[in-house]
Amino acid sequence: MIKKIYSLLVCVILVSSCSLDKEPETILSDPKFWKTEKDLRGTCNRMYVELPGFLDGRGHDMRSEELVGTTPDPISSGSRNVPEEATEWTGAYNRIGVCNNIIIKGETAPITQAAKNRWIAEARFFRAFHYFDLVKKYGDVPLILKVFTNTTDPEITKGRDSRETVIQQCYQDLEFASTWLPEIDELSDASNWGRVSRSAALALITRIGLYEGSYIKYHNLQEGDSKSHLKKAIDAAETMIYTEKKHELYNDYQKLFYFEGEGRQNKENVFVKIYGPNGASNAIAYHNQSASKATQVSLTRQIIDNYLYTDGLPREKSAHYIVDVKHDDIFLNRDPRMKMSIFSYKEVAFKGAEYRPFDQTNHSGRGYPIKKGYMNSEFDTNGKETVDKMIIRYAEVLLSYAEALYEYNGEISDTKLNETVNLVRKRAGFNAELTNQFVQDHQLDMLEEIRRERIVEFIDEDMHYDDIIRWKTAEKVLPQAMLGILFNPEESTKTAKELGYQFTDENGFYKGEKLYDQPNIYVVENASGRSFDPARDYLYPVPSYEISTSGGNIKQNPKW
Repeated sequence: MIKKIYSLLVCVILVSSCSLDKEPETILSDPKFWKTEKDLRGTCNRMYVELPGFLDGRGHDMRSEELVGTTPDPISSGSRNVPEEATEWTGAYNRIGVCNNIIIKGETAPITQAAKNRWIAEARFFRAFHYFDLVKKYGDVPLILKVFTNTTDPEITKGRDSRETVIQQCYQDLEFASTWLPEIDELSDASNWGRVSRSAALALITRIGLYEGSYIKYHNLQEGDSKSHLKKAIDAAETMIYTEKKHELYNDYQKLFYFEGEGRQNKENVFVKIYGPNGASNAIAYHNQSASKATQVSLTRQIIDNYLYTDGLPREKSAHYIVDVKHDDIFLNRDPRMKMSIFSYKEVAFKGAEYRPFDQTNHSGRGYPIKKGYMNSEFDTNGKETVDKMIIRYAEVLLSYAEALYEYNGEISDTKLNETVNLVRKRAGFNAELTNQFVQDHQLDMLEEIRRERIVEFIDEDMHYDDIIRWKTAEKVLPQAMLGILFNPEESTKTAKELGYQFTDENGFYKGEKLYDQPNIYVVENASGRSFDPARDYLYPVPSYEISTSGGNIKQNPKW
């Protein structure tokens, strides 16, 4: 409820300096504040503390068919209900409230306009970031651009503004931010690294433009022009790639997700959330919870099937495809990123033990274990990783640019493919090139191949759910059975009986239904226990508390 969200702002300014500068946390009243540039910087620090990191601290994103855990995810499986309250709604509006406070009250500071704009730009960046998150989940949402000073303000219970109106405000905020934020090289020192830059604003425009452009197109929305959003993405990406040239791909895909990939020395970093304690002046001293949860989630068979073979073809077309009978057969003649992202048989893995399928002493055992970004030394130390979280990296800008170009023009040149998709592949040592002639010769679909590249490059980076929502493919991939790891009795720590004979048979059937094209694939969840209603499930349900306390102004999303 917006009334609840802004209640603290009625009497005090929320200031948290927990902190890029390691300043003490404090709460100050307005008359004693907004006097110096240091005051504005201190208020902005709160936005970094509350910035979502590894999916709001919950770990890996379980909402799509990408990952499976120890229990079915309510969003992925279609079992969620309308909540009374939801942090996805209230948390975002709390953060937006902090942004609005800075944007409005920062203008009163007796400092130069340029100095004010620099810090207001940070707040406007974060306001756009959080409003975009709300739009992705809920569609139309109330657009609040003010600070409430009393509980009788009619806007406290205002209805929902259209997603187009909200997204246009996001663009305005980000265009202001891109004008006034420092260049990323000006933020490379220990006391400033992690603050948002002009690059971050341009990259977020690229992300939003691609999302909205494709969402409008595939969901046939009446409001908003798909191409105008795609053009926003294209223009912002081209500024980064061809004009400003502040970023490049890191040379080692494996180490990209380790401590070696931290800081400005890795020019792939565009927007990161800083964690401690490995750095000298980190933005946030709290640890993320990624490591200990890595043992509880795993990749599905259907998601790893997106990794191409060394001839550049998918499994259904490649001459290199073989039916795997051993765990490591899946790595044969495959994109090198696959072996960098999944543990091999008997490779030292979680808790320093050798990985063996279905060994539930150190892993959930249901799907393929995630190696990408996992550092055993961190797990051994405290069960928590402290590596920085890349929220936007340059590879995303490149692949978003390629996709936006194709969606905008209906085609993409080989030159652009070499500067985007093929550049990302070669960084990982995958030298199969995607070209128009290759697509034609093998009866492939160019858009599908660009999307496939995005899937494998960003495995377990909290992006796939948003993609299947905007592509409008969730209705196809989510109601299906969730398939896990290959069962080989010689490698498994469990017998077939202990695992309930929960595998596909020699013809790929399970319980009378054709699920796959080979035997012995573990069935994590039956299709009968999963559902997705295209008329309902592309949007989250609005919490009932927000509806009941809005005086009827906020309406529920369709079918909820």
